[in-house]
Amino acid sequence: MANMNFFFCSCLVILATLHLQATHAVEYSVTNRAASMPGGVRFTNEIGLEYSKQTLIFATRFIWKTFQQNSPTDRKSVSRVSLFIDTMDGVAYSVNNEIHVSANYIQRYSGNVKKEITGVLYHEMTHIWQWNGNGQTPGGLIEGIADFVRLKAGYAPSHWVKPGQGDRWDQGYDVTARFLDYCNSRRNGFVAELNKKMRNGYNANYFVQLLGKTVDQLWSDYKAKYKN
Repeated sequence: MANMNFFFCSCLVILATLHLQATHAVEYSVTNRAASMPGGVRFTNEIGLEYSKQTLIFATRFIWKTFQQNSPTDRKSVSRVSLFIDTMDGVAYSVNNEIHVSANYIQRYSGNVKKEITGVLYHEMTHIWQWNGNGQTPGGLIEGIADFVRLKAGYAPSHWVKPGQGDRWDQGYDVTARFLDYCNSRRNGFVAELNKKMRNGYNANYFVQLLGKTVDQLWSDYKAKYKN
């Protein structure tokens, strides 16, 4: 009996180790290529390399959970994500599993820059992991899903639009994120299911399949809910 218990415990340890290895299978790196510039100095002083790396790890776990991607087969095959702090215009962008954040933006941001860049990293990490319908998904929806993840993670900045605001459902970013949050309230896990459907393509009928209404009908309902 003692030998059987030892064997059972050993199996549990092996399984736990394998799970831990799977969780950390992605490698992360952070490079401040603007270290001598004002924005790069502010990054070092108020954010830092280690905090940024931890944020990438936490964001990945949060995105997998939000997208209900419990198995590696549900996710993109990404072995390494690299973050670069660069001297450039704009805020940030993602390409080829790389995230580039503007040191210029960090320099001029007037609020809590650590919280702001944390939110930016959640947004950009979503682009690393989300499905885009093989390039067929509208750009506004892609950006809206990324901001939806940022919203659910608790990093929506105060300057975002309020629920119900916006001109079109696919306007993108905070407008579409608020709309997706409404859709998700109608069916918990909606965004995860929508992302799953977009693995190989995109069709506006996905909204009908998941929520029973066209996206335009849902947008009208959304606007009506917050009209006052």
